[in-house]
Amino acid sequence: MAERRTVLAAARIPRAEHAAWKRKAAAAGVSPSALLRMAMARTQTWTAPALAAYRERSRQIARIGNNLNQVARWANTRASALEAVRVIDRLKAVERALRALAPSDGEDRGAH
Repeated sequence: MAERRTVLAAARIPRAEHAAWKRKAAAAGVSPSALLRMAMARTQTWTAPALAAYRERSRQIARIGNNLNQVARWANTRASALEAVRVIDRLKAVERALRALAPSDGEDRGAH
């Protein structure tokens, strides 16, 4: 037996936003309440330390990507074929290392 819904959760929003939510709910064929429950069930929340770590990790990955782009540009314009092969070999090693650091699809990523 399903648990009864006895608690009302309220939020103040502009009329236009309320109308948009109602349109989305109608398009989905559910009530606005059901739409909000579904949306909240899919929402990922973060603790402050986990969010800070995630952002720092994203910044580090962006820096690595920028460096890799510079190396690739150098390999395409200045490297001999042998140098390019060596660089590509090193880039593949970096790619493997980055993939090992990436969270798997099922990993929690700090959400609570």
